[in-house]
Amino acid sequence: MTDMNAPTPTPISLDASPVLKEVVTNYITSFAPSATPSGGSGGNVRQEDLNRFFDNGNAGWMLTSTCLCLIMVPGVAFFYSGLARRKNTLALIMLSMLGLSITMFQWYFWGYSLAFSQTGTSGYIGNLRHFAFIRTLADYSPGSNSISELVFANFQGMFAAITVALFTGAAAERGRIGPMLLITFIWLTVVYCPLVCWIWNPNGWAYKWGVYDFAGGGPVEVGSGFAALAYTVCLGRRSKFLAEQYRPHSVLNVVLGTSLLWFGWLGFNGGSAYGSNLRAAMAITNTNLTAATSGLVWVLYDYIFKTRKWTTIGFCSGVVAGLVAATPCSGYVSPHASLAIGAITGLICNWAVLLKSHMKIDDAMDIFAIHGVAGFVGTILNGLFAVDYIAAMDGSYVGQNAIQGGWFNHHWRQLGLQLAYICAVAAYDFVATFIILFIADKIPWFQLRVTPDAEEIGVDADQIGEYAFDYIEERRDYKQWKISPSGIPEEIVVSDGIPHPTGNIAAPGKILETANPPNIDFAV
Repeated sequence: MTDMNAPTPTPISLDASPVLKEVVTNYITSFAPSATPSGGSGGNVRQEDLNRFFDNGNAGWMLTSTCLCLIMVPGVAFFYSGLARRKNTLALIMLSMLGLSITMFQWYFWGYSLAFSQTGTSGYIGNLRHFAFIRTLADYSPGSNSISELVFANFQGMFAAITVALFTGAAAERGRIGPMLLITFIWLTVVYCPLVCWIWNPNGWAYKWGVYDFAGGGPVEVGSGFAALAYTVCLGRRSKFLAEQYRPHSVLNVVLGTSLLWFGWLGFNGGSAYGSNLRAAMAITNTNLTAATSGLVWVLYDYIFKTRKWTTIGFCSGVVAGLVAATPCSGYVSPHASLAIGAITGLICNWAVLLKSHMKIDDAMDIFAIHGVAGFVGTILNGLFAVDYIAAMDGSYVGQNAIQGGWFNHHWRQLGLQLAYICAVAAYDFVATFIILFIADKIPWFQLRVTPDAEEIGVDADQIGEYAFDYIEERRDYKQWKISPSGIPEEIVVSDGIPHPTGNIAAPGKILETANPPNIDFAV
């Protein structure tokens, strides 16, 4: 227990350097803001309890939501790793986890300040008022006066981390890890922070317009989806893009990732009410309904019109698309509207998956279709289904502060605002990301893509030197059989995961002992 009567330590003299003295003094006093949070100019937490300015119940819910959001990062990692081939599993998991670390540093360093500092007046991006989290400990947050800005900053940091995890999946099976780390820092600074400032900073132009985006349909979902589209275009197709035998290596990982995402998304959307209130409960209700409906519609559509099978991956893709669509609108729409939004999203995103064939791109994880398109759809539907009484459930949008709602409230202008906003987000995101990647790829030592040989043996072996599964299979030589064009079984030897035909014809009877299914995909 701290001795409150202990003498104050003698400070280190900084008289020799007035500039250094000013910097250190400003940093120390700014990180412990004043007893009047609205001032935010510095103070001494040892002299009074700054917790008295905030609602501890709301703070507890926000901290819990922050932890729930963190679970979404490994959820994305498992989801993507299951969709990839076996030899690229670990690389996708590492991209998500390394992206989390890079994001935490960038957000602390200047990301939060560029997104949320309220002293910047450009409407496009903030300034460095909160550089290194200064003036955040006990100042009121931009989201609510019931929680401190430090609580708010940590919660929003998870949003940035999730966006990066979603975006980096575009590097699946052919992207180098090293360049992605620096690109992540640059992309957060140049693209993500401005997108956040537009909609959630009180000085942002979209915020002033009155655009509705509850939990990040623009900066998180469309931001990750259209950035992934730009990354996919820059990387080009995989060398085995047209391989008929390509299949996700672990449907179990996809289901596990979906479960973690659904669980974490309740904190993601529920926490965006910035308190343990009725609006948070409604956001969670709408999130569940939209996800469930979208998953059911997706799998039913596949069963009736495509495969006549109850596809697990189809259901999981539909659930994630529904979660994405709920992100911008779960705090504005009614449960009845959530059912409609889920059904619309499930159909549109199912069709959007086919776009990559027409666009001649190799979006291996369908990030554009599931996140970019679903985020776009959900944000626009806010203009139709948003109602004033749902937003008022947190107690802040009441009386003169009440929102006007969307078409359901006969506020016809809102749909146009939503459309203009989300188109601006998509355009800026794609163009800025493409420019960053194009320039980076021209630097001799910074190429984005692995070599053809590395792509053949797998990104895990080339970039990490470790494997998600057994090591033995990658090193042993063993015989397998395939059916030659003439219909005669032919012997091949697999060495280091690469098949080498021998030209030998299998002896009768031996096939039954060692034969594998014809046309086996050796890149597993």
